[in-house]
Amino acid sequence: MKQNYLDVIVVGAGISGIGAGAHLNTKCPDKTYAIFEGRENFGGTWDLFKYPGIRSDSDMHTLGFSFKPWNHKKSIATGPLIMEYLEETIEEYGLNEKIKYNHHVESANWNEAEGLWEVSVTEKKSSEKFLYKSKFLYMCAGYYRYSSGYEPEFKGSENFSGEIIHPQKWPESLDYSGKNVVVIGSGATAATIVPEIAKEANLVTMLQRSPTYFVSRPDEDRVALFLKKFLPKSLVYALIRFKNVYIQQSLFKRVRAFPDRSKKFLIDQVKKELPDFDVDKHFTPSYNPWEQRMCLIPNSDFFNAIKDKSATVVTDHIEAFEENGIKLKSGDFLEADIIVTATGLVLQNFGGVNISVNNNPVNVSETMTYKSLMYSDIPNFVNSFGYINASWTLKADLTSTYLCRLIKHMDQNNYLSACPKKPLDVDETYDWLKDFSSGYIQRSIGLHPQQGSKKPWVNYQDYIKDWFDVKFSKLEDGNLVFSKD
Repeated sequence: MKQNYLDVIVVGAGISGIGAGAHLNTKCPDKTYAIFEGRENFGGTWDLFKYPGIRSDSDMHTLGFSFKPWNHKKSIATGPLIMEYLEETIEEYGLNEKIKYNHHVESANWNEAEGLWEVSVTEKKSSEKFLYKSKFLYMCAGYYRYSSGYEPEFKGSENFSGEIIHPQKWPESLDYSGKNVVVIGSGATAATIVPEIAKEANLVTMLQRSPTYFVSRPDEDRVALFLKKFLPKSLVYALIRFKNVYIQQSLFKRVRAFPDRSKKFLIDQVKKELPDFDVDKHFTPSYNPWEQRMCLIPNSDFFNAIKDKSATVVTDHIEAFEENGIKLKSGDFLEADIIVTATGLVLQNFGGVNISVNNNPVNVSETMTYKSLMYSDIPNFVNSFGYINASWTLKADLTSTYLCRLIKHMDQNNYLSACPKKPLDVDETYDWLKDFSSGYIQRSIGLHPQQGSKKPWVNYQDYIKDWFDVKFSKLEDGNLVFSKD
């Protein structure tokens, strides 16, 4: 087995990993690093999903990088546009030589005696195995399993004569023109697929067990387009990024503080969009706003498909799949030529990489999250995990900034390791995702790290607090323990 040394190993060449490379190049130019990507291409989510209409569910002024302005006219971008943006970033920051494609990270063990990570990597095409050693391990592998999504068993599915498709494995050659399509699910993926395939299908039915909150907005930012007429693009990007962050955070706090009032407002907006539809039944969730991520509807496309009757919504439970469609528990029957199971993701930690410390496997649920980017008792280890209530990249940018700041601090003080140590006076811990009711989160309760009741062991889900904390708080805070030997 070949051995190599790097200062930093980055796992994953999605939006987080690409951002990590750019930050390391500019802030730690003397450090050696590589980005290991198990797939054949960069992009992560934006390369994996191929379903029709794939787009961002956040504005690109916040989903884009802090260091690279988003200059396209559309603020809500399609998957291909996002891939172009990421490719430009790779080119501009010279990351092509840093990304090692088809390199799957199998496991990583912290060797305390050496003060290094031992990372086992397999080159997938040749099956050749490598052992890399590095001072830091930076996980940018996302939060869900790439190999397959959540696919519940449906009674009688073997009897269905048409195709059953999960969006995570969408066949690009799928022909849905003139056909009846049932999309099972009511999340962002379903709300994206429905209006897009409704342009060609005979009828698209979104079948949901329970409703979701939908918010319509233009896919262009009029303020940004106006300011670009007078100001430099980089300045406009920074201003709009600040504006959108402020609005996101303010709305989230207001909605959580006044759930009943917010619920009424959101549902009233849908009633304005669909005055002749049963909004109370099909668009009135049983939970409070922001207990799950809200679905963004660009330019009201989903509502427009319902209004022109190319799409509809059915709220019911599935009894069984039959040869020509789905029988519902109400007794109704939905005819279908194609069934799309937009039933969600399967969460996993660290891209499925097995993490150990001194050859002892780490049980993540027994650790505590430190600043929501490190874990108790795991040295020189940083994980990029975005926000539930805002754009993923906001937190990814901060996490990379923190890593670079930590590396330079350790160099200046000749430290070999930095390890968060859970305080002895912690009187209560709990899963920081327990307040979010999305199915994919609830299915994974017990996988996540715990959080405490006070800094730095709390995951605030607050970009503004995190921004100040990451950039200006003391690194040596008594909770992050540094060692020279």
